[in-house]
Amino acid sequence: MKWRAHPADVLPLWVAEMDVPLAQPIADALHKAIADGDTGYPAGTAFAESLIGFASRRWNWDGLDVERVALIPDVMTGAVQVLRLVTDPGDPVIVNSPVYAPFYAFVEHDGRRVVEAPLGQDLRLDPGRLEETFRRARGRGGSGKVAYLISNPHNPTGTVHTVEELTAVAELARRYGVRVVADEIHAPVVLPGARFTPYLSVPGAEDAFSLMSATKAWNLAGIKAALAVAGPAAAGDLRRMPEEVHHGASHLGVIAHTAAFRHGDAWLDALLTGLDANRELLGRLLAEHLPEVGHTRPEGTYLAWLDCRPLGLAPEQGAEETGPAVVTDLAGPAKLFLDRARVALSSGHIFGTGGAGHVRLNLATSQAVLTEAVTRMGRAVGEWGGRP
Repeated sequence: MKWRAHPADVLPLWVAEMDVPLAQPIADALHKAIADGDTGYPAGTAFAESLIGFASRRWNWDGLDVERVALIPDVMTGAVQVLRLVTDPGDPVIVNSPVYAPFYAFVEHDGRRVVEAPLGQDLRLDPGRLEETFRRARGRGGSGKVAYLISNPHNPTGTVHTVEELTAVAELARRYGVRVVADEIHAPVVLPGARFTPYLSVPGAEDAFSLMSATKAWNLAGIKAALAVAGPAAAGDLRRMPEEVHHGASHLGVIAHTAAFRHGDAWLDALLTGLDANRELLGRLLAEHLPEVGHTRPEGTYLAWLDCRPLGLAPEQGAEETGPAVVTDLAGPAKLFLDRARVALSSGHIFGTGGAGHVRLNLATSQAVLTEAVTRMGRAVGEWGGRP
């Protein structure tokens, strides 16, 4: 989809998919499954066990138990299913805007209400604002149930929440009776200088949930599988998840994701080295070709959040008032860069309040493509006349 959604002359730096070869251990596992004719139903706990081993090796987290891990089709389907366990229709689900656009669509399509607790000006969690949002959400009637869907690491900003920040979240959630659901799909993609903290590993998170997958780190979006992990106090809730949910994952997906977590460390390390180099290259390219554009160096993911408001473009009409649009909807700077530079980026307004005037750029591509894309973007701004 990344390379086919736009005409051939467009460089696609939008959807969160990487331009990388498939990791050989994953390819080998899939080839073996096909050669063996192993295309039936998934069975066993190998996927859960592979995540447990990976979490211990990479994050020094030994708090996982196979009995508290459930197979789900993908992270967002899992988010909906977990939210159904802890909220009722009409209940509030808090998110930190600007945030991954499907948070809005999936939550609202399932009859829950999205309530925003915007990030701070530094693009980090704002404890005061979060506490106020928790307090207000608890006082709005309904069933009295409130959930908080957190992105860790944060998409689209690339912020990696610290252990101190997440511990504060857990304390607030306990105080106000809010159930936390952590989307940790980008967890393995944390760049040098930052450290990933699993939400369930912090004190006070025992009644929370985590959603994990090898999708982003090993580029497996087309081979669906993921895991929902419950804290010790949420295990009973997870057991209430309908049996049919577990059947939605692809068997080949389970095989691929298991191979990634078990045997993909060396490939992942090479990837992170390349992403770190691209992160540095992007900073230099922006300074040279788009010096007016604000850029916070991402700590994790392979996504860069660019503040294009200094370019003086007209704001995305109605974006903040009407809520995020579909992922392919373009406005403001994203439309300028597509029309005039032939570079496809994700439009900031789809990520909610605080996103208008921004774009999300996917830097997980070759350095040649990244260089050409930013060069084109700078040229387009110069020709358009947006520079002071």
